[in-house]
Amino acid sequence: MLSLGVVGQIAQVVFLRELLMVFHGNELSFGIILAAWMLWVGVGSGLGAVVIERSGRPWLFLALSAPAVPALPAAVLVLVRVLRGIFAVQPGEYLSVLDMALSSLVVMAPVGVLLGAQFVLLARAWRESDRGQDTSAAGKAYAAEAAGTLVGGLLFTFILVRHFSSFHAAVLAGSLMLAAILWQTRKQGAAGADLPVWLRRAMVGVLVLCAGAFPFLGRLDAWAYERQWRLFAPEYRLVETRQSKHGAVALLRLEDQYSLFQSGHLVFSTAGPEATAPALEEQEGVVFAHFALVQHENPRRVLLIGGGLRGTLREALRHPVERIDYIELDPVLTGTARAYVPPATVASLESPRVQLVHTDGRLFVKTTDRSYDMIIVDVPDPVTAALNRYYTEEFFREASTRLAADGVLVIGAVSTPDMRGSAVTNRNAAIYHTLRGVFPQVLPVGERFLFFFAGKSPGQVSSEAPILRSRYLERGIDAPGFSPGFFDLLLEEGSLRRINWIIRHHGRRRDAHLLGPDSGPLFPDSLIEQERGEADLPPVERSRFVNSDFRPVGYYYSLLFWNVLSRGDHKEAFGWIMRVEPWWAAVAVAACLAAVWALRLVDSRRAGQPTSGRRAGGRADVHFAVLVAVFTTGLSTMALQIALLFSFQSIYGFVYEMVGLIVAVFMGGLALGAGLSHRLIRRKSDLRILAAVQLLIVLFAVALAVALPRVAALRFPGLAFASISTMTFAAGFLNGLDFPLATACCLVVTGRVEKATGMVYGVELFGACAGALLASVVVAPVMGITACCLLAAVANATAFAGLWICRDSREV
Repeated sequence: MLSLGVVGQIAQVVFLRELLMVFHGNELSFGIILAAWMLWVGVGSGLGAVVIERSGRPWLFLALSAPAVPALPAAVLVLVRVLRGIFAVQPGEYLSVLDMALSSLVVMAPVGVLLGAQFVLLARAWRESDRGQDTSAAGKAYAAEAAGTLVGGLLFTFILVRHFSSFHAAVLAGSLMLAAILWQTRKQGAAGADLPVWLRRAMVGVLVLCAGAFPFLGRLDAWAYERQWRLFAPEYRLVETRQSKHGAVALLRLEDQYSLFQSGHLVFSTAGPEATAPALEEQEGVVFAHFALVQHENPRRVLLIGGGLRGTLREALRHPVERIDYIELDPVLTGTARAYVPPATVASLESPRVQLVHTDGRLFVKTTDRSYDMIIVDVPDPVTAALNRYYTEEFFREASTRLAADGVLVIGAVSTPDMRGSAVTNRNAAIYHTLRGVFPQVLPVGERFLFFFAGKSPGQVSSEAPILRSRYLERGIDAPGFSPGFFDLLLEEGSLRRINWIIRHHGRRRDAHLLGPDSGPLFPDSLIEQERGEADLPPVERSRFVNSDFRPVGYYYSLLFWNVLSRGDHKEAFGWIMRVEPWWAAVAVAACLAAVWALRLVDSRRAGQPTSGRRAGGRADVHFAVLVAVFTTGLSTMALQIALLFSFQSIYGFVYEMVGLIVAVFMGGLALGAGLSHRLIRRKSDLRILAAVQLLIVLFAVALAVALPRVAALRFPGLAFASISTMTFAAGFLNGLDFPLATACCLVVTGRVEKATGMVYGVELFGACAGALLASVVVAPVMGITACCLLAAVANATAFAGLWICRDSREV
């Protein structure tokens, strides 16, 4: 059972990381992937229960399925690498929500069903070993699997992800499970097994084959990566790939152009080491640098977050700056890029005026004590939760405290001329209103790329082309690829007035996010008049147009924007989410409680006696209420886990690396909770105890909703990590308490041990599936992370109420 936990955890995290690459690092897919995993493991547990009830030979079926444990994950990994070939998408296009859901269901099915069935088989084998007739063995098995998951998470985080490929990790974990079953059945008749000799030899042969193939898995990994990138970018040639704790780094080449990707997301393109002057690939970086630097009269100390490898750093050094702190997260990425960027870019990295720091930019801003004249954020659009952290109210406040009194913050995002379309207007307006809530002056400029200049003091940033051109010329800059005439082009009066009018007015009606922007007047007022009149406009709808760590609407709007651009046929897959209302949950709660009450009345009438005087065993209302408690516990703990993952992401920005550790901490709490529940609670079928656990989860979820924003605001990362780890452990602990109690209650109702075990295990996983989908796809991006905690509280409050309706049955 420990080995099952290890292989399950490693397989889950490996598939999660690999699918994230296919989905361009989109964390919205977290819940979709986890939901597919939970769904299929639940289906597998149901199938396992059917098999074992009919055959009664757990070790035979474990031995028959064991050779598939190391082979299936490796085969599935090949499928993941070629997954984009299944869909009719062009290179660079994002997969829609429906595409991601279908992909996850296909990928997770084989391994999920296999491992789910093995849990029930092993629980039966444990019961035979104990010679028991109740569900106590299932509780012990549940705790042991959770402990194995903890071990698997730690192994993956600290060893496998750093030194082995995904294929190595999957085959190694599967071989461990195969070896464990082989060892347990090493003697004829041992552990209730009576296996044919050929089957035992086949198991040994597969194990030897895995050991012999292990040195060659690196070649399989390289081949699979090559096939993957042929589908991602068929005209490019894969130059090299490197593994990093932050995501796989891939370098591709098209003629003289090099493009660097991380987790399937384009980081930058460059002309290559042969280039002697900025090429078209670096033109955006050149314009970004010079247009930003002239917004300050005397920028001496500059903080640059990202962009250094695409030319922004090199061009910034042409200005009379004294020091540039350049922040890049991944040393593997910069190490890979050094050999392929132009010599001038390499020279800029080695300049005595540049301090290269490999850390998370958000974390650096939060913890540094340095003051800057300018903070330039040159990162991709907020199409992932990790990138969205640089566009939130919390980051803008942190950046403001690091700016001097006359400091300027510069950030930008891809746009469209005249901001055609509601998605791009929603996103741009959200960035503007979020900045405007922190800075007294914000100036949006541009068409296909929209710059946002935010001044810490009024009048600091300028929209006057002559002023900016004069500053540029006074500094004596001669930059290939940039001309002083660019200022007139970028600050064209008509376009500037129109863009500012749309952004300033949009987002001030309750339904603005659904209707799109107003067309506006034919001749908008000047910028000065617009700034003066902004105070008289209606207030901004904060819930829809202020982007924050705990309500990342900018992330959602960016996904919708890119989805409309690349997958117009699937645009409704995102659009309907914005129409979800919180009160819809009340309908589900009412329906659930009405069902419990109706079953209670029907069951009482059938028996022909008062409800209060009936024996509980076999009652449909109790059975349903217990399963509701199991379902909501799975739903709420997964919703809380999603909330904790997103909170960790908002602080550290690299959940990709730590997801194995976070899940391991959760499973450690789950193992302890299940173990203590099994050992210390004697009357496990007492409904009052099961109801008390539901109430504890409600109180914990509400406390989490209050605590998480405060933890995220802590300046000390170590304290924040300890707090989130403790909360994660506590969530797992409460989940673990529930399983032995629920299986004991379900056993008395059904009278069949394996059916009770498989049913509770499966229903809990189905609840986790629903929780993962609701929390990550609907609740977190639109209603906020705190709402995930409230969703958990409402779910388990419903379970508590259902058990309270059945309160006359104290013990099932």
